[in-house]
Amino acid sequence: MSALLEVRHVSRSFRTTLAVNDVSFAVEPGELLGLIGPNGAGKSTLFNLIAGVLPPSSGQILFEGRPVTGWKAHDMARLGVARTFQIPKPYRQLSVIENVMLSAFLREKSIAGSRKLAEATLADVGLADYAGSPASALTVGLLKRLEVARALAMRPKLVLFDEIMAGLTPTEVGAMTKFVAELPARGITVIWVEHVLYAIMKTATRMVVINRGKQIAEGTPAVMARDPAVVKAYLGEEMILA
Repeated sequence: MSALLEVRHVSRSFRTTLAVNDVSFAVEPGELLGLIGPNGAGKSTLFNLIAGVLPPSSGQILFEGRPVTGWKAHDMARLGVARTFQIPKPYRQLSVIENVMLSAFLREKSIAGSRKLAEATLADVGLADYAGSPASALTVGLLKRLEVARALAMRPKLVLFDEIMAGLTPTEVGAMTKFVAELPARGITVIWVEHVLYAIMKTATRMVVINRGKQIAEGTPAVMARDPAVVKAYLGEEMILA
């Protein structure tokens, strides 16, 4: 099976700071890849490089075998790459469904079509009852769901989730974990950055770990939970996965 995404020796510097340093990995269709590391490790910057928000300083990115290094975010979105952001920034003056419709217009050219897709997506993430509410009225947990809905309404082949659990209650974490785990079966490949480790460790099929911009380990969650380099750089102690 050909990789959906390939990241080859990618680096990104900001003046004298090397935020991403020679990172390489591939993601297969239908995979749920966890991307973990300490705060400031370069995870969000790496997402920006994959999604076209920033160009790499060096290295190559391929999507479905096609070189896409340096492509703009709107071009990557059309190819099928969507992402969320750590801090949701919806159009607060618009309603919840209007926010999602803006994403849906990438695939649906009519108002009726985009509304239908937005309604289905809101039902998917449990926001159907809030469709007419202003985005400014949502709690942190609901804003996170809206961020996920906006990404999924683009009908992506690959979605990049950036800390979608932050600020959620334990009940909300459980529901979101189950939802994310089901996406690959629906044809959506996932790369997930998350600090709620028990959620991502039990859900991901494979993990990539970076620290100070450098990739330090790659493997299954069970192996990463006991890897000495990962424990030292991030976990602090070995994790036991039930």
